[in-house]
Amino acid sequence: MAAEIENTSLEEQLLAEIESGDTLALRAFLDKQNISDVAELINQLPDREGEILGNLSMHRAVSTFKILDFPTQKRIIQELSPWKTAELLNGLPADDRTSFLEDLPSEVVKELIKMLNPEERKVTLALLGYPDSSVGRLMTPDYIAVQKDWTIRQVIRHIRNVGKDSETIDVIYVVDEKGVFIDDIKIREIILADPDKIIADVIDNRFIYLNVTDDQETASQAFKMNNRMALPVLDNHKVLLGIVTIDDVLWVATEELTEDIQKIGGSEALDHPYLETPFFQLIRKRVGWLIILFLSEMLTATAMAYYNDELAKVLILTNFIPLIMSSGGNSGSQASTLIIQAMALGEVTIGDWWRVMRREILSGFMLGSILGIIGFTRIFLWHLLMVHGIFKDIYKPHWELVALTVSFALIGVVLWGTFAGSMLPIILKKLGADPAASSAPFVATLVDVTGLIIYFNVALYFMKGILL
Repeated sequence: MAAEIENTSLEEQLLAEIESGDTLALRAFLDKQNISDVAELINQLPDREGEILGNLSMHRAVSTFKILDFPTQKRIIQELSPWKTAELLNGLPADDRTSFLEDLPSEVVKELIKMLNPEERKVTLALLGYPDSSVGRLMTPDYIAVQKDWTIRQVIRHIRNVGKDSETIDVIYVVDEKGVFIDDIKIREIILADPDKIIADVIDNRFIYLNVTDDQETASQAFKMNNRMALPVLDNHKVLLGIVTIDDVLWVATEELTEDIQKIGGSEALDHPYLETPFFQLIRKRVGWLIILFLSEMLTATAMAYYNDELAKVLILTNFIPLIMSSGGNSGSQASTLIIQAMALGEVTIGDWWRVMRREILSGFMLGSILGIIGFTRIFLWHLLMVHGIFKDIYKPHWELVALTVSFALIGVVLWGTFAGSMLPIILKKLGADPAASSAPFVATLVDVTGLIIYFNVALYFMKGILL
């Protein structure tokens, strides 16, 4: 019998407990599982998600709810009874509750806020009052604060009394009687210190903090550069308002990465997961960029029309148009993606534009030269095979001119592509726009048009008076 139970999946065991109708046994079964396993069960059984969460102890229900995706959270809130919803929302840490509420319609938020107790309602309304994407939206007011004249013994007693309600006890924050931030201290230093010492003798006054109005990207960079688990959030008067923990920053970083990838792909960022996004909203998010790119590509036809006479004289040039355009577009997309990522990671700033430009001009020249040599070699080998009667003679007597045109055009187009692709994100950042808006398709389209102009002008230089 024990072997049968071991071989039964958690999903089957859960369904068996639900069908038995024994609520106490169901709750006992759920309370034995890891939080991640419970979340997985909810994802596997969407028609039972409210029932599963509703039978968890409140502490475990809150921990499970936090790691679910937003669409699942929203469905569960709709399924739970009003009193269970109120209990769940009041049990959520303030930052997680704010993150959930800010994605809901305002009418729904108003109704849910009514379910909060007065203290939690006050905290939530304060957090929702900070600008979108600010540190204020991420912070939690659940931290442990002590005063500098307290002894280590008093601090430890205080941690035992209030620590269970704190987001983290890894770091303790020191404030004065008015709440002005003085310093932070790791719990390890408190535990190892003499119990009769006062906090003022333990702190070193070396600290990192965030302003409540800082951008969330600033918080991400601060955590990355300082290897912290939590950072204090202060107002303009240095009063401690809350703390931001690393898990919240990682969550935001993931969302920003997803948004940037969608923009780099040539569409607006989606407000919801792909499958949860309404069909016509998905169309609207994508059609704008497609129209812009289509209209831009029409300039390619204009450029080709300008050189109709030259093309009529040397039709062989048309064979290499896709090669020239794709090489320039690919190099531009590469450069754009690299710089966007470097800027997102804080490796490149606007002030680095000159260093970036020098590197990309050199890189573009080297990459273009490599492709140019390959292009020249390809035409040369074709000519050799043509001489031996293996291939048809398509270059006529002037294969050298065609080879030189293609190879030098590749150098120019790739050089221009890398330059444009690297500088465009920096220019957009300087103008206050999102660098990710300089998407790969946009850079490729820009280089397509200018690449044709470079190609035909190189052809005029080498062939004027001979073939043109």
